[in-house]
Amino acid sequence: QVQLVESGGGLVQPGGSLRLSCAASGFSFSAFDMSWYRQAPGKERDLVATISSDGRTTYRDFVKGRFTISRDNANSRLYLEMNSLTPEDTAVYYCYKNGRVRYRGQGTQVTVSS
Repeated sequence: QVQLVESGGGLVQPGGSLRLSCAASGFSFSAFDMSWYRQAPGKERDLVATISSDGRTTYRDFVKGRFTISRDNANSRLYLEMNSLTPEDTAVYYCYKNGRVRYRGQGTQVTVSS
């Protein structure tokens, strides 16, 4: 079955960086577009970035220039490199498999605070 397991979250100071990872299994990873979403306390889940099966990337304006989504098809891993973090980036970050049926992982908490 499809499994998505996020890791790499934690507590970081404003201006700091984190790299999130998502280990995927149970499907042909390279064939699917993948996305990162986030959900801040009291807010709806929000798309952050998407990478297509052929490596094209799109970003929401609020992370452009700061976050980079990437993938390693050989190892079925999705990444999100996050730089210049602000307290507004505090959220649970989720890895999503796109397609006719969408799946997500359990999420990883990112807290940006001094």
